[in-house]
Amino acid sequence: MLRQNTQNLVIQALLLSLCVVLSRFASVRIAFGGVEGVRIGLGALPLIMAGVFFGPVSGAVVGATADIVGYLLSPLGPYMPHFTLTAALQGFIPGLFFTSRLYSLRFSRLGNRGALFIGISLSQVMGGLFLTPYFLHLLFEIPLNIVLIPRLVSVPIQIILYFYLFSLLLKAPPVAVLMPQLPYRQKTS
Repeated sequence: MLRQNTQNLVIQALLLSLCVVLSRFASVRIAFGGVEGVRIGLGALPLIMAGVFFGPVSGAVVGATADIVGYLLSPLGPYMPHFTLTAALQGFIPGLFFTSRLYSLRFSRLGNRGALFIGISLSQVMGGLFLTPYFLHLLFEIPLNIVLIPRLVSVPIQIILYFYLFSLLLKAPPVAVLMPQLPYRQKTS
């Protein structure tokens, strides 16, 4: 049991560090009025993986911690906890769709891929399309239409990209080791 907990903690730490690198250093940033308005990259993919593999709470902790560590390594203006909440939700929501109770009650008929697509879509729409533009408008008084229009293009592209990449990663042998932990491991779709 201790070995399994240690292994899970190490994998979550690796996903956290991967999120920081992909979000802060390997993404394209578009600034509006001196503030980052749109970030295009793969930074949320490790958060999605943490939520799906280890549950919604672990996904939220990895997301929040990755945002704080990322800010400490590469600050982009003042620290705003609003964006930490958004990062936590991006790990929490996909994980929520794969907790065994919710998955068996609501989403088992959709199959693995359907539940994964809905979890990714909901997290990206809530975080990337609604909360982040709202917080940018609230905190920095950037007009919503300036921030929202580019996100109407980038969020659907990121949803499809995250879903496709996550589906590919599930077939990779190192990632497949985590599969027995998933609530839908008995099913195929």
